[in-house]
Amino acid sequence: MNLKAKENIRTILVTGADGQLGKELQALAVNFPTYQFIFTTKEKLAIDDFAAVGVFFSGHSIEYCINCAAYTAVDKAESEPELAFLINAEATGNLAKVCKEHEVQFIHISTDYVFDGTAKQPYKETDSTGTINVYAASKLKGEELAKENDPSTIIIRTSWLYSSFNNNFVKTMLRLMKEKKSINVVNDQFGSPTCAADLAAAIMKVITASRRKKKQGIYHYCNTGVTNWYEFAVIIKKLTGSKCTISPIPTSGYSTAAKRPQYSVLDNSKIQNTFNISIPDWEMSLKKCLELLG
Repeated sequence: MNLKAKENIRTILVTGADGQLGKELQALAVNFPTYQFIFTTKEKLAIDDFAAVGVFFSGHSIEYCINCAAYTAVDKAESEPELAFLINAEATGNLAKVCKEHEVQFIHISTDYVFDGTAKQPYKETDSTGTINVYAASKLKGEELAKENDPSTIIIRTSWLYSSFNNNFVKTMLRLMKEKKSINVVNDQFGSPTCAADLAAAIMKVITASRRKKKQGIYHYCNTGVTNWYEFAVIIKKLTGSKCTISPIPTSGYSTAAKRPQYSVLDNSKIQNTFNISIPDWEMSLKKCLELLG
């Protein structure tokens, strides 16, 4: 690579690189030779260590920071609210502050859970938020602090994330369908399953577009189509040829520490129109993920 080409390389910091989305970005990085990626885990850069974050940014020439780091244990957060708020809110706000100080474009990943689930149609970015569990409240506070500390922040809310990496609903269903003859799955919570590989590709589309023109604000991204957890499991069964019997149950029949939104479908139109992003149907993306898992 010649000197001029090296000068055009942009550096992207990815926090929480050992999570589902972080690993998908690592897998995708090879397709973006004009970007240099720095992937950090909690061990390399704990985002709740505010002093360490400042030192890290001072020691690297970073242009974009994709914050994939998060406290995601929804039920456990009910008994660990301080830790959830430290990571999802305070640390996120600090990252935004440091990004502003160093003129770094901050891209923060948030969740459909910032809505209370009482809607009857897909949530738009302008719709009123309302949280029903600690995890959701911590993520919403993180959004607020990010925007407050760096108005140029890009926030991308997503939903029902899964991947061929790490633990998630898809991999849990695959395991249970092998171990058990029958399972029960909730059928009255509705959303859009989202493949982390698709989200990673969308984030890179946002970054390449933002090089030409800054596009701060909140955006929604999830795979197209709406389903519930039971139907999601049934499609997994169908695509894998499992003989396991799957029975639908109401939320009231499956006790969890944290309440879940009954309806958390996101409207994708803003991110599609702003960045010219084509979003795959959730069943198509699920099929590709299952093929990777063998």
